[in-house]
Amino acid sequence: MGAIATTSSNTPHDGGHLTAMQGAFGTVVWVVAGVGIAGALVALLISRRTWDGYGKDLLVHDSDAGSPAERDQEIRELLEARNARRRRRGEPELNVEAEYERLTAVPQIDDELRDEIRQLVIARNHRRARQGKPPLDVEAEISREIASLGKL
Repeated sequence: MGAIATTSSNTPHDGGHLTAMQGAFGTVVWVVAGVGIAGALVALLISRRTWDGYGKDLLVHDSDAGSPAERDQEIRELLEARNARRRRRGEPELNVEAEYERLTAVPQIDDELRDEIRQLVIARNHRRARQGKPPLDVEAEISREIASLGKL
């Protein structure tokens, strides 16, 4: 059996080659970082988007909703599409106008709901007082909450 040679007489043992590679590593890191930063700045300038603009055009349009007539027409079109699906499934159709009136009706606020909203506003005022904030006007806040229910 022959002996296995573990070293070669042709390889340098002084580590000169490794020292040169380690010196080049720092230069490569700085060049790559500089190119990356320059690329990021170019992408930022090309996109011309602000932080507020991100995500606005994906799912919800934050622009004005259009005229009430357009909204009403779209609601009716959606109700017609619902009826078409119901016809295909063999279900009875809904009255489009009656359903439209139900969906767009202003909510009726009874005394019990108004009292519940009042309790909510009073509790909110207690929290604001603990935080050192000024209290809200109870009646104005009740009106605002009721108006927000109409937007659902």
